[in-house]
Amino acid sequence: MKLVLVYDRVNKIGGAERVLNTLHKIWPKAPLFTSVYNPKTAPWAKNFKVIPSFLQKIPGAKSRHEWLLPAMPRAFESFDFSNFDVVISITSAEAKGIITSPSTLHICYCLTPTRYLWSGKKDYEVGWGGLGLKVFGPGLRQWDFVASKRPDIFLAISKIVQARIRKYYRRDAEIIYPPFLKLPITNYQLPITNYYLIVSRLVPYKCIDLAVKAFNKLGKNLIIIGQGMEKKSLTRIAKKNVKFIDRLTDEQLAGYYMSCRALVFPGKEDFGLTSLEAQSFGKPVIGIDRGGLTETVIHGKTGWLFEKQTVESLICAVKDFEKRKFSAKACQAQTSKFSEKTFIKKFKNKVEAAWQKHQKNI
Repeated sequence: MKLVLVYDRVNKIGGAERVLNTLHKIWPKAPLFTSVYNPKTAPWAKNFKVIPSFLQKIPGAKSRHEWLLPAMPRAFESFDFSNFDVVISITSAEAKGIITSPSTLHICYCLTPTRYLWSGKKDYEVGWGGLGLKVFGPGLRQWDFVASKRPDIFLAISKIVQARIRKYYRRDAEIIYPPFLKLPITNYQLPITNYYLIVSRLVPYKCIDLAVKAFNKLGKNLIIIGQGMEKKSLTRIAKKNVKFIDRLTDEQLAGYYMSCRALVFPGKEDFGLTSLEAQSFGKPVIGIDRGGLTETVIHGKTGWLFEKQTVESLICAVKDFEKRKFSAKACQAQTSKFSEKTFIKKFKNKVEAAWQKHQKNI
């Protein structure tokens, strides 16, 4: 079985990139096709054979791919997979739109239906100043719906993603939870103590501004680790008790997890791997009672979930959290069901069984 991986763009690091590294362990010879590749901002991909599209040749494409969204469909449709038996697209955007022959099995591991076109459309229109998506959005949304019919099989990372796939694409999907990889224990010395922590990309749907405003009022220390388009605006509104950090090693990140009071999770997540990272160090999570967090955090036992996505609700949640005690052992035990070993077994078995069935039908 000759297999290939396809991912939207290889120019950052996050939960999806950890999924790709695990898939690389299963199929180490599988090349990775993508729209654009930036080795400086995606060092995790150094062990892959990365094959970018024609967009790679455009100046600035590696770092400012959002300027090229109207061309993304064409980039993925230009790839030729005729020499492969199985294509696995890992995507929250355009990678599912690849074109394959009837003899090639296409399995889509969907991180979420394209957020800027569907569930997060309003947030991204504001983030872009409204112009880009208002001009190109209708055409891209039409293409995205058509592209959603191309995979032979959809897999989802969580219940909320499964529901979105059904709602926006009218497709059924089986859930396979993404793998959780525990960061190494470290002796990294921190420059701060007694703080809450956020580990996230700084993009609109993560609602990091809500946390900044809440902690501005609380006056408690908040450390935000991450990068993204909203960093400048968030920095402008943050008071001195809110600090921003980026480009940490895994050892440094582990140090921040180990010493925090809790991880703060203000956004409605598709799954939320960082919630598991925090719990693996015995740290509880304060987050919204929506989305993937409801599948990774046990309210009152491994974290505290609040109902309304407002500054006032988060402030109340932090105060409620501080009145209670949480067991480090319970937090750590919660992560066991999301192990890399479990993911590898389920995903590998699914692909092999699907390929056997596909061969009989062609």
